[in-house]
Amino acid sequence: MTFLANPTLSSAQPRLFHNPSRKTRKIHSSHVNSAISTAPVSRRRCDLYDLHKELVPYAEAWSWQKAIVKERRALSEINEDSADTLIVLQHHPVYTLGTGSSEEFLNFDVNSAPFDLYRTERGGEVTYHGPGQLVMYPIINLRHHKMDLHWYLRALEEVVIRALESTFSIEASRVEGLTGVWFGNQKLAAIGVKVSQWITYHGLALNVTTDLTPFQQIVPCGIRDRQVGSINGIIKGSLPSKGCREEDNHHADNHNLVDTTHISLLTEFCEVFQVDLHHKSIQIGAPYEKPPSPTSLKS
Repeated sequence: MTFLANPTLSSAQPRLFHNPSRKTRKIHSSHVNSAISTAPVSRRRCDLYDLHKELVPYAEAWSWQKAIVKERRALSEINEDSADTLIVLQHHPVYTLGTGSSEEFLNFDVNSAPFDLYRTERGGEVTYHGPGQLVMYPIINLRHHKMDLHWYLRALEEVVIRALESTFSIEASRVEGLTGVWFGNQKLAAIGVKVSQWITYHGLALNVTTDLTPFQQIVPCGIRDRQVGSINGIIKGSLPSKGCREEDNHHADNHNLVDTTHISLLTEFCEVFQVDLHHKSIQIGAPYEKPPSPTSLKS
């Protein structure tokens, strides 16, 4: 589940290209760091389906997750669940709602949605997925990590916070009472998960070079008094203007930024969850059990 609230925004201003003080690090990582110390000494295997350069239809990725969860449940029941799974990809433009999401946060009629619209079993309110956004779907058996949903949510946030700091010197943070990763008033990463018999699925979405325009058609995560941001937007906002770049250079920069972010996320994921990644392949377009049709909003 994802827990939402509306605390007052801190008056502290975000900083970019910084040297964080010990106090800042403690604020960002205290919950997770204390919990990580309980992780097993030996690293657990994690199968990686790396499609970060691909645009995968939402329904297909959703089907993959459910199939893997079903397999993991069966293996867990006979004590043979020896590996976790991580799927990394981008999506074609799509809106998704959590199991209890309210349609009041949609600024359009569900019968004429601008993109496909799915109601899923994850927690949280409506969000948008699209090109330039890296999505991570960890399918993790928390019995082998820590059987604590709050720990898991904070750990996902920690992966993003560490990646932004280590690679881009972006001082991202948590906001008390809200789930996700923030840079000042801008939400950079949204998190919505489902846990079934301590096995997780769904996950996090980090805006890297995402076109943020589609977010204007919704109230992202049901939070009206905050904005959505991207890594690309923060970096551009921190640099002096040098005039317009050529279009091909712009696209090349975007691809490089996605690749760089992807590498950093995988590195930090391994450290936070103490796993070793093993690459596996999956075929886009393979037969799968089809979830509900777009715009049907059926659970």
